[in-house]
Amino acid sequence: MSDTPNFGELLAPMMGAVPEPALPRFLATLERGAAGRYRLWAEQEEDVETVRGLLACAEREDEIASRVEKLVPIDATGQEAIDRAFPAAREAYFEVFAGLSAREQWRIQASAERQGAAAWRGMVAGSTDPDTRDVLEGCALLEEENAAYLESLLQG
Repeated sequence: MSDTPNFGELLAPMMGAVPEPALPRFLATLERGAAGRYRLWAEQEEDVETVRGLLACAEREDEIASRVEKLVPIDATGQEAIDRAFPAAREAYFEVFAGLSAREQWRIQASAERQGAAAWRGMVAGSTDPDTRDVLEGCALLEEENAAYLESLLQG
């Protein structure tokens, strides 16, 4: 696969089904899904250092999700919308990786991490609350750490 998908466009139909105030929590759910992907890669990897690195990426994804879950309260309607939209989003995400080598999956995931960082920064720009801005910027930095790690694997 030579082109990296635009995950915002890929997931737009599912995100459109979630009320706007619940979108950060929807993204947090996607982050937990990405953490699972990293753990799966770690289970399939033989190199101990790479396993450690992939598990650290999974922990960062979970940290992003936890930060956003603490930051953004959600009501039952928002949670129900997320629960309805998430299976299709997960399927679309997994389809991107189907049949690809681990290295090609890492390349795509590195791009997804950079896109995720841009999404969190887009939310930073839309917020006037300094604490919210700090949390979201921290999420962007964690995404970039994951992208840098994957890129280092691809260069090595």
